[in-house]
Amino acid sequence: MLLLAIIAAYLLGSIPVGYIVAQALRGIDIRCYGSGNFGATNVFRVVSPLAGLAVLALDIFKGLIPVTLLADFVLGPGFKFDPLLVRLVLGLSAICGHNWTIFLQFKGGKGVATTAGALIGLSFKVPVLGPIAGLCLGVWLLVVVITGFVSLGSIIASLMLPVFMLVFNQPFKLLAFSVALCLFVVYRHKSNIRRLLRAEEKKIFQADKG
Repeated sequence: MLLLAIIAAYLLGSIPVGYIVAQALRGIDIRCYGSGNFGATNVFRVVSPLAGLAVLALDIFKGLIPVTLLADFVLGPGFKFDPLLVRLVLGLSAICGHNWTIFLQFKGGKGVATTAGALIGLSFKVPVLGPIAGLCLGVWLLVVVITGFVSLGSIIASLMLPVFMLVFNQPFKLLAFSVALCLFVVYRHKSNIRRLLRAEEKKIFQADKG
């Protein structure tokens, strides 16, 4: 049952929402426009702000559902594994699905929204994660407002996640989970980091219409 849940979480995370939305609304392959990513930011720029917000919400749900509804379904009476560990594994599976989707030759998005969804879902079971997620959101907003770079906000917020876990004295498994999320986000933003260093990264309201 657990293995099936892990596969289901991966497949849910793999749904390329941004790609589907861009195809449906504009008839384009979003990967051929803007940053080449099918995440909410690129859809926001290329398709429309409303489409980008819709993609953001749906990508968040891709991380939230596995650690809540799917995990609750698996964690029945007599289940022998650590329930929190199961939720963490399902969350990571969904994020891996988004980052390396089976539906697009294992190429995917940056994973920020799906990561946020997983953290939100986990906060329902581990209340202290609510303030931690809120602090990360605050860092993200502050950086984006000051610089205009969504990618930089995502990178810095992800780097702060393990720091906040330490500040709030969270157990090792949550700290390890946060480090894994941080590494995923930074690695998936490697092209953005190169553009930032070359002063070529676009700000959020720099439209790139297809």
